[in-house]
Amino acid sequence: MKFEIRDNAIYFIRAGEWGKISACGKNCIRFQASPSGAVKEMNWTLLPGEAEAKAWLEGNTAILETGDMQCKLYDNGRTEYFRNGRKILSEKCEMTFSTGIRNYRSRGSGLWSGRVTFEPVEGEHFYGLGHEATGCFDLKGCTIDLRHVNAKCTMPVVYSSLGYGFLWNMPSTGSCELACNRTRWNSDRMRQMDYVVMGGEPAEVAQVLADLTGHAPRMPEYGLGFWQCKLRYETQEELLQVARRYKELGIPLDVIVIDYFHWTEQGDYKFDPVYWPDPKAMTEELHAMGIKLMVSMWPTINEKSENYREMLDRNLLIRTASGSNRVFDFYGPQAEIDPTNPETREYVWSKLKENYIDQGVDCLWFDEAEPEIHPEHFDNLVLSMGNGDEVGLLYPYYYAKLVYDGMKADGREDIVTLSRCAYPGAQRFGTLVWSGDIPSTFESLADQVKSGLNMAMCGIPWWTTDIGGFYGGHIETEYFRELIVRWFQYGLFCPVMRLHGSRAGRDNTKAIIEPSGGDNEIWSFGEENFETIKELILLRERLRPYLRKHMDRASEKGIPVMRPMFFDFPEDEVCYGLGEQYMFGDDILFAPIVRQGERAKKVYLPEGNWILTRDREVCAGGAWAEVSAQLNEFIAFVREGSDVIELF
Repeated sequence: MKFEIRDNAIYFIRAGEWGKISACGKNCIRFQASPSGAVKEMNWTLLPGEAEAKAWLEGNTAILETGDMQCKLYDNGRTEYFRNGRKILSEKCEMTFSTGIRNYRSRGSGLWSGRVTFEPVEGEHFYGLGHEATGCFDLKGCTIDLRHVNAKCTMPVVYSSLGYGFLWNMPSTGSCELACNRTRWNSDRMRQMDYVVMGGEPAEVAQVLADLTGHAPRMPEYGLGFWQCKLRYETQEELLQVARRYKELGIPLDVIVIDYFHWTEQGDYKFDPVYWPDPKAMTEELHAMGIKLMVSMWPTINEKSENYREMLDRNLLIRTASGSNRVFDFYGPQAEIDPTNPETREYVWSKLKENYIDQGVDCLWFDEAEPEIHPEHFDNLVLSMGNGDEVGLLYPYYYAKLVYDGMKADGREDIVTLSRCAYPGAQRFGTLVWSGDIPSTFESLADQVKSGLNMAMCGIPWWTTDIGGFYGGHIETEYFRELIVRWFQYGLFCPVMRLHGSRAGRDNTKAIIEPSGGDNEIWSFGEENFETIKELILLRERLRPYLRKHMDRASEKGIPVMRPMFFDFPEDEVCYGLGEQYMFGDDILFAPIVRQGERAKKVYLPEGNWILTRDREVCAGGAWAEVSAQLNEFIAFVREGSDVIELF
């Protein structure tokens, strides 16, 4: 094995591998290696920065040091990482005689599958990897597929309780094994291996991750209040009637949403004039009431669309390695746009601007953003940037970039795009991720709490769920009426408070192929629930200054508003196991009720004194508290000394 120290970085060559180890930010060490020759600078969505570093040789070991972090590269190719002199991550030899360091297998045309394996550490906890209904908060022991599907957003980032973050800087499909016998990252198809180790406590790593992948913009004011949505408002007049009623009732409403099949055809990107005859007048009336309008878009397109032939001829659509380019069947076989192609982004934005934005629409909802394909064979996708199994995880990143670049060019700054998926870096395009089409069950609610906390550790500060869940909820049942209240309480303490769902019950569908579902406004779930939910929305309004402060901090520092307990209390071992309570900003501790019939919950209070918002009881920290909560009550504490208590 040959080492070379150059420009404060380590370059190495060993049999079948060329590599580089360098500093790429504060307390950040980047590892790059290629089985094909010299390492190429393929940053993908990374924004590597300058950092002071020094590198040197000690016998048969090369050492790089930057800030609190150190990497040692041994003469068998194995790496170890240290923070403040303490070993935090160590590569594992897969074969005898200390061999089997990093594995590559040719896939042809300069592409490889590959993996890197690390030693397990007893008692280590892992968080991150996006959102998925695993039922787990601590992901130690889990194997996670690195691919996007509906209700599963892959973010190849983890935070370890040993005090480091790990970013797998490859947008390929694969897997992450956080097993008891090893930690292993696998790529299905890549040109070279690339990962970053970031040392620090949770808040430090969050700031570094924001610097490395981009900071979210400032959340617009309309993102702080309540959003009304359902599957789906079928006509212009129906939507306006709902908005007017909120106004008449004096209930603040920031955003109302028009879901799918308001269009003439998938791929036309415009309102059906039969049901939406005057979008400009509609948006003007909404704006006069202080309400913003969001409209859904899908990436699907078929040959009936007026845009299909041009997009096909200009290679603006996803192609396939074999078979038809129709990758999703939904009311007929659908092709899908390829936003990794800059010409696609320009073309589609021109349609969205003409038919929506210029009509007064304020923001867009990018559904199906994984993209949704059936079967889920990413290796069959051919994108402008490469094959789907090599670059497919980038799809939602460029999908969000499509609207962000267009909005910015149009002089807009208040940019929020609701997306069903994301990838590290998407936050800098104003991406608000939601957890997809989830069931309307208490089990699902419990999953969402854990998923949101794991997402918070991935550098995406804007995240939300469908309040009430998306499918399977019947608004007349006692089960759902209990669920919707508990979910609204959770929604109050989410970065964005958004009601959505396809409700069973009365369906008013007219002559449109896609059903509209039952009612889903806050007065749809019984009079008693209406009063409870109304008070939650009014409390959200009172919390605006608090939310504004912490949303601004999320933008400036990468510190998520909603975050796990260990984020603020990294020295408290108990906090690493708390997946059903969390901090909302610096001063609010929220413990959602997530089980049917539950009317009390044990809550762990960290060091300090905590004030129960309901009755101002002061409780000492460092202990568990049993707290009751009737259906119209939630469990939240405020740090003693914080003036936010006056808002409750």
